[in-house]
Amino acid sequence: MSEKSILVVGTYDTKDDELAFLADVIRDQGGQVKTMDVSVLGDPSNPTDYSKHDVAQAGASTIQAAIDSGDENHAMQIMAHGASLLAARLFSEGQFDGVIVLGGTMGTDLALDVCAALPLGVPKYIVSTVSFSPLIPAERLAADTQMILWAGGLYGLNSVCKASLSQAAGAVLGAARAVVAPDRSKPLIGMTSLGKSALKYMVQLKPALEDRGFEVAVFHATGMGGRAFESLAAQGAFACVFDFCTQELGNHIHGSNISAGQSRLTGAGLAGTPQLVAPGCYDLVDIVGWQPVPEKWANHPKHAHNRLLTSIVMSGAEREEIAHAHARQLSTATGPTAVLLPRDGLGEWDREGADLHDRDGLEVFLAALRASLPDAVQVYDVDAHINDLRFAEQALDIFDQWCAEGLVQQGQD
Repeated sequence: MSEKSILVVGTYDTKDDELAFLADVIRDQGGQVKTMDVSVLGDPSNPTDYSKHDVAQAGASTIQAAIDSGDENHAMQIMAHGASLLAARLFSEGQFDGVIVLGGTMGTDLALDVCAALPLGVPKYIVSTVSFSPLIPAERLAADTQMILWAGGLYGLNSVCKASLSQAAGAVLGAARAVVAPDRSKPLIGMTSLGKSALKYMVQLKPALEDRGFEVAVFHATGMGGRAFESLAAQGAFACVFDFCTQELGNHIHGSNISAGQSRLTGAGLAGTPQLVAPGCYDLVDIVGWQPVPEKWANHPKHAHNRLLTSIVMSGAEREEIAHAHARQLSTATGPTAVLLPRDGLGEWDREGADLHDRDGLEVFLAALRASLPDAVQVYDVDAHINDLRFAEQALDIFDQWCAEGLVQQGQD
């Protein structure tokens, strides 16, 4: 096994002992260490591989400029910018295999930028006094960031914080040794869905697309999954997307915490990636199941999926609003876009005879969406439910036609 190198990042003027402990544990486990100092005012007890001056210079600034700003927030943003650029460059040069960043709120703010600057598949660990806190917005988390609570670590080493630090050191080194990097030999299809109790099309589509020579990644559209999907789509990572669960858009419109953000349903289109879209589970707004139901939803039908998640069923007027939101997002697309509209329902719970079935609400939504979609979008009415085999077959027919026309990038023979 070739030895793996971990980049250890932190403010060495105030966290010198803790960062040295992290590095020692990694070395004791047979790993190598590169160190990066993101301090502003003080200096480490021993030189680091990449000094605070290297960091500031990487971001086209200086430590003196950070000091002269007279503002700790501005100063740390200078360091965050430089650390992100330097880390990305060092990784591209093969200087390290994984990164671990240590900090309180200041260090965590910087750590989020550093992790976001590194590609998917690079082990990224943040050891923070505010891990899992609502202070950390979901949109700042890279798709594969790992966080470990730095318990008892605000000031100085002790047996409590050593337990957290040592686990984190072992985790990042273990991840660097075990990680299977993304396989770029096959073109990648990005697909969105929920669990099979609500949406089932991936059961037919995934093997069919794999038989055609594509790799398929299915993203769980419950906020963070949609953010990861949109991030990769915006980078042009997908040959085509099957975005068949757009329910997160409704969550965002209605202020749910379970949101993929305002960019939902735009990443692939802005990148020019061919996209097949169906508004799976469009009629539901997810809320946190263990919190009180907001007053605005008091008289709406509800589905308690589990103790974590409850789904609210929207009214006709609310569905029209969501239809217009779909059209606005898709109007930004620069590549081939097809929207499939299953006439018999868009989620297992709204199938005829199911508890949440609402034929009138479905018709209101479909009519509003047809009327508002841009002319450049191809619209396909499908005489089926989204979970029926006929829907999957229609999607594959469109995809095969796009492949035949050269619109979808295919792998090399």
